[in-house]
Amino acid sequence: MSQQVIICVDDEKTVLRSLKAELQEAVGNDYIIEIAEGGQEALELIEELLEDGDEIPLIISDHIMPDMKGDELLKQAHIISPKTIKIMLTGQADIGAIANAINSANLYRYITKPWQSEDLKLTVREALNSYIQAQKLAQQNAKLQQMNQEFVELNCDQAVLIAKLHENENRLTQFLDAMPIGVAVLDADGQLYYINQKAEEILGKGVVPDTSSEKLSEVYQVYQAGTNGEYPIENLPIVRALKGEIATADDAEVHQGDKIIPLEIFATPIYDQQGNIVYAINTFQDITERKEAEAERQKFIEDLFEVNCNLEISLDAELEIAEATSRFVPNEFLAFLGCDSIVDVKLGKAVELEMSVLFSDIRDFTTLSEQMTPTESFKFINSYLSRMEPLIVENQGFIDKYIGDAIMALFSEGADDAVKAGIAMLQTLAEYNRDRASLGYVPVEIGVGINTGSLILGIVGGKSRMDGTVISDTVNLASRIESLTKNYGVSLLITQQTFDRLTNPGDYAIQVIDKVQVKGKSEWVTVYEVFDADLAEVKAGKLATLQLFTEALSLYNMKSFRQATGLFADCLRQNPGDKVARIYLERCN
Repeated sequence: MSQQVIICVDDEKTVLRSLKAELQEAVGNDYIIEIAEGGQEALELIEELLEDGDEIPLIISDHIMPDMKGDELLKQAHIISPKTIKIMLTGQADIGAIANAINSANLYRYITKPWQSEDLKLTVREALNSYIQAQKLAQQNAKLQQMNQEFVELNCDQAVLIAKLHENENRLTQFLDAMPIGVAVLDADGQLYYINQKAEEILGKGVVPDTSSEKLSEVYQVYQAGTNGEYPIENLPIVRALKGEIATADDAEVHQGDKIIPLEIFATPIYDQQGNIVYAINTFQDITERKEAEAERQKFIEDLFEVNCNLEISLDAELEIAEATSRFVPNEFLAFLGCDSIVDVKLGKAVELEMSVLFSDIRDFTTLSEQMTPTESFKFINSYLSRMEPLIVENQGFIDKYIGDAIMALFSEGADDAVKAGIAMLQTLAEYNRDRASLGYVPVEIGVGINTGSLILGIVGGKSRMDGTVISDTVNLASRIESLTKNYGVSLLITQQTFDRLTNPGDYAIQVIDKVQVKGKSEWVTVYEVFDADLAEVKAGKLATLQLFTEALSLYNMKSFRQATGLFADCLRQNPGDKVARIYLERCN
């Protein structure tokens, strides 16, 4: 990178140090100050700096030096670097030397020794400013010369361009006149500028002089389609384009005596390089044939509609059959198998997926149903299930089957959907029980178990009777987990596999309650209670003792039963409704 360097020359080191210090104070860090103790050393320094690409705005040289006089040094420096400003210091006025420096080195000023500090600083600043201005002037002159040269070249090119422009304009006019659609152009002042031959044919006239945009509809007989009212000027696409819009219209028509020509119009603004609108160009075409085709199509549709009326009953019947079918075989089930309808289903067709399986069951339903007639029991089941089904659908699940009073539902989008559906079912059940209580019926309790994993979804059965089902250990475990809700006196349990797939477990009121070995399984399974749907006071109590319960369970698992007993008892003192804590306290005892 080029540096700005000031050179000080004197054979006395004391003078050089003093001179450099004052110059540094005068120019700050904008310039580098180099020193030389004689004329020859200074010339070598100048050449070295110039070879490195540095600039030398200023040289300050003493006059009386042993190896070379100051005027001779400045004369040779001027030959090497003519743009550098030269100042000479002299303790003895030597008019001849000064004149020589002025004539041969373009001396800027001489300063007598000893110098005045402020005078030196002011002189140096003025000299540097003069150098900068000279540099700027030189650059401007060079630029001006370049511009003059370019201007001369442009003048030569302009004549060629003007000739080409006329040629292109003529060719463009020929192109536009050959187009099969009408073209019209407005200038920035809203004056009609150009109309091609097709436009003249459609409009019945060419450019009418002094036709402004406000008179277009009147002069060219443009009407609102199907009326005798002139087309509103502000709605004309070409007028809207002049305001910066890209506009279209198909509700305009031109009246030529008894002849009516419907138009389709498209208009767009044309901008210059500065982004100013200079023209609006408008294309339009006669759409008489299209209008006739549309009328024929409308007549055809009306005739077809009349025919279709006779087929509506059969079509409605087909739709009802399809809708009824989806109630027995869910559309989601068919979609997973790649079937468009139940007709496509084939025995043995199956697919492996990862899903969350939800099982729910009414507790003590047998006892409950013994108090009802068969008809009452049937109505009760339908009343209960009709409240549960929408909650599963709303959470992106679908019901695979009803097993008496039990529900088996599948969720393919994520474990969160299944957990949210389970919570919603319990919350809706609470509302249902309030309604039952108001009618004198006993409340209903359910258990919900959720497990997540891989399963096989497919069609089983024989040629005469087939059924869609899911088969896997994941399904069996979900059923076993639901049955454990009775053992712990809780409403909703999930497995470790489901817990691991929750997006953010912290969004739920949840606690680990046990590691169990369910019936028919050799592996131990960690289960969690989700208690978001518990009564407010029960939920608050569990949340308040959550950390205490977790610590107690950890001690229990480490077989520190005495310490665990105290903590479980403390949980029950704070939350007497915590059935799980009571179970563990009994286990410890």
